[in-house]
Amino acid sequence: MNLARIDLNLLCAFDALFAEKSVSRAERRMGIGQPGMSDALRRLRKLFGDDLFVRAMGAMQPTPRARAIALEIGPLLVRMQAVMGENMAFAPGDSTKKFAVAATDYTAAVLLPPLVAALQREAPNVDLRVVDYTKDALGGMLDRGEIDLALGVFPNPPQHLVKSKLFKERFVGVIRAGHPALRDGAVDLDTFAALSHALISVRRDERGLVDAALAARGLRRRIALVLPYMLILPKILAANDLVATLPERAARRIDDGTLHIFKLPMAMDPWAVEMLWSPAARADKATAWLRKLIAATAKTL
Repeated sequence: MNLARIDLNLLCAFDALFAEKSVSRAERRMGIGQPGMSDALRRLRKLFGDDLFVRAMGAMQPTPRARAIALEIGPLLVRMQAVMGENMAFAPGDSTKKFAVAATDYTAAVLLPPLVAALQREAPNVDLRVVDYTKDALGGMLDRGEIDLALGVFPNPPQHLVKSKLFKERFVGVIRAGHPALRDGAVDLDTFAALSHALISVRRDERGLVDAALAARGLRRRIALVLPYMLILPKILAANDLVATLPERAARRIDDGTLHIFKLPMAMDPWAVEMLWSPAARADKATAWLRKLIAATAKTL
């Protein structure tokens, strides 16, 4: 392939198609008409000798070849923009940029209400897309430019990624108000271990820091219910004798007056909620602004 004959605008068109999975949305993102984007797709297919994007499930889905190309083109365009000075300034009040952020329901519940309010004040035309994730897939999502950053707890992230601490969190117990296990608003250690527990686990595992803390004291709990999301948990706890261990900020968010939050009967270290992002985005003024806004929002918590 002769690089001298490649129109670099085609790479931008590819990036827009990969991100939007729609010719019409990609053309709006590029600021060109439908004939121009269709022609760019035709030229891209000829250039790479592959269909690249095929219509399936109501969208233009990338082929395996397109996904492989995206691994290289996304970071390349970020670096090219930095070199050519396109990111010298970012005016949030005038921007119509779309940001994509990966977050669990916990970090979304805690951070998004004040963050969205800050966005509406400072960047009213900026759009935010929040997606879920598995930790094993995060590195690839960031490297491909599918997301601008991720929010959560990352004990062992890919080494090339950048991690910033946002705030510290601790676990608390949550149980229905009036539960017979409560004594002066507390639950003792042996009773806590003997209760049937509900667990929120997006990875479907059934052991964690609480189990390690109990094991250190020669105790073990029964996990009677595992859920991948938190929204239904208050109704379940209010109607049953289960107990749950949750991050304190999340527990206070979901408490609708039917629950009782108590200090755990065993000591546990606090842990950090963090922001994870790619070093390829260091020079991008827009994502740097978003990271700064998120960090400032976290301080208000």
